[in-house]
Amino acid sequence: MPTPHRSTTKSISAAILLYSLGSTTGVTAAEDKPASQAVKRMPTVNVLDSSLLTEERPVGPTKRPEWTSARRFTTTRVYIQRDPWEVGAATWWRLRHNRDGSYSSRATGEIEIGLPYRMQLDLYEDVRVDGSGRAEHQDFAAEIRWAIADWGKIPMNPTLYAEYKWVDNGADVLEAKLLLGDQIAGGWHYGINFVWEKELGGADRATEFQVVAGLSRTLIDERLGVGVEMKYVNESVTGSRDRPAQKFLIGPSAQWRITDRLSLNVTSLFGTNRDAQLQEFWFILAYNFGRSAENDPHAPKDYSARSSLRR
Repeated sequence: MPTPHRSTTKSISAAILLYSLGSTTGVTAAEDKPASQAVKRMPTVNVLDSSLLTEERPVGPTKRPEWTSARRFTTTRVYIQRDPWEVGAATWWRLRHNRDGSYSSRATGEIEIGLPYRMQLDLYEDVRVDGSGRAEHQDFAAEIRWAIADWGKIPMNPTLYAEYKWVDNGADVLEAKLLLGDQIAGGWHYGINFVWEKELGGADRATEFQVVAGLSRTLIDERLGVGVEMKYVNESVTGSRDRPAQKFLIGPSAQWRITDRLSLNVTSLFGTNRDAQLQEFWFILAYNFGRSAENDPHAPKDYSARSSLRR
């Protein structure tokens, strides 16, 4: 077998040496690169917790749960319902069956307007109907409420409420409330209100202190909610402040989310003592005119359109 020529052997050895040096240099250069260049990090993606019910997902700048957008209780308010410049409307009807056998009712029209800084303005128009069916305009009222913090920042989400009522035939009325409410667990909601109301004129100058509360459970594809509501009223007039009338009523309530914007609330309270009415029935039909699709968990999301805008 012929012996390889010396020049050929030297050429092969030189090629191997050059290849080894090149490989070593490449590894060293890769090691010298900053970590930010060596590894490309994927952008952070916030994933919504799929375990949450739709009604519990946050909406609006305050991150309140969606269920607060439809008044859950008739007698009890929770937080604010409208984001800035959103508008809602409601029709109320309250029927009272008194202990003397008479009936009286009140119809109310309401406009809700969301304001910045966790505030909401509500305007009310009341018409009273007596037992004979005769109707008369009763009053006009303006209410402002202010949530102290974003939802979940303070336990029970305290909200301050003030209302002034211009009464046609009688003294004007000033009302103040502390609204509290939250979720207990999935599908369970509650609200508690402490209410002070004062007539600003007239002979009686009636003063009321109330505690109202509600508890509800969501059922049937988040369209139906059932629960219980209660109301305690301490009412006194000039000359008998030490002998106030005390009323306690309690009964079932239900809410039907007919659509994502339209809701119906019905509550029937029954008096449990002599001062209270035999029964107090509430009916509220409410409609939310607008919530931006970005903040509406029910609204379909067109991600393809958003992607095309970024290109």
